[in-house]
Amino acid sequence: MISQNAQPAPSIQAQAIVAQGLTRAFGERIAVEHVSFEVGQGEVFGFLGPNGAGKSTTARMLTGFVRPTSGRACIAGLDVAKHPSAARCLIGVVPEEANVYADLTVLQNILLMAELHGVPKARRLSRADELLGIFDLLPRKANKGRDLSKGLRQRLMLCMALVSDPQVLFLDEPTSGLDVASSHMIREVIQRMNRERGMTVFITTHNMDEADHLCHRVAIINQGKLAAIDTPAALRGRVSSLRSVEVLFAQTGVTPDDVLPQNRGKVVMGTHGFQVFDSEPGRVAQEIATKATALGLSIDSLNTRAPTLEEVFLSITAGGSDVAKH
Repeated sequence: MISQNAQPAPSIQAQAIVAQGLTRAFGERIAVEHVSFEVGQGEVFGFLGPNGAGKSTTARMLTGFVRPTSGRACIAGLDVAKHPSAARCLIGVVPEEANVYADLTVLQNILLMAELHGVPKARRLSRADELLGIFDLLPRKANKGRDLSKGLRQRLMLCMALVSDPQVLFLDEPTSGLDVASSHMIREVIQRMNRERGMTVFITTHNMDEADHLCHRVAIINQGKLAAIDTPAALRGRVSSLRSVEVLFAQTGVTPDDVLPQNRGKVVMGTHGFQVFDSEPGRVAQEIATKATALGLSIDSLNTRAPTLEEVFLSITAGGSDVAKH
């Protein structure tokens, strides 16, 4: 099962990924501009952004598939531009579109990738069977790649990426368009590989819930520039205008004027209560409870609410002024 929230970030002994001033121009268009960040060994790091923001271009520079116009990308201390072969031996990559070999069987796809990555011959078959078991593909090991559904192809791509036991796993929209069962399995395996093997995972995703539950930290890129980077909880805490209190009363007809001071924040009305937005929701909740008790009103529920990561993302990418960017 996926945990309610991502586990605390591991103690970082060294940097698995370093981006220093990464910039990439395509003609006159600058896709990524002076992006810098570090990802520690054993960290699950989310990279979020709208379409065209520079997510995939940044990931392709980090993995050596696109050369930076300027700046530097390093994997486990190796400069990707200067030592591309050595750096690629340390990584596994799963693109958004599962590019399996259609004419090869599931097992043959994995064994080919193991051979290309220099996995010892004696280890290839046992490692392949291990991964086929993890991803519930053993019954399909003789099926051709062309016969697999999108979800099964994505599972196979993960097997192919993991067969060499990479230090760093890059995932591009790993659960996009997948069925619930495949999405759940992939997320569980990501957590297991990180927890049991200390594998560093770099995820580009549009799925805010996925990032919130899986990632120790997330970075948000917008219009080619890094807009924010922090833990999901810390990012939520920085959007003060989206904090709120939700209250439901047993009685109908209770209005905000009955239990709130005049200098309150924005209020959204409901049938039996309302939601009030305030940077200090705990204080507002106390005021509501005190006033309701004095008036003899019965409260069915009273909850403070932090903004979701999706709300934070939308606030930042829309240029929200109350989000500190660093």
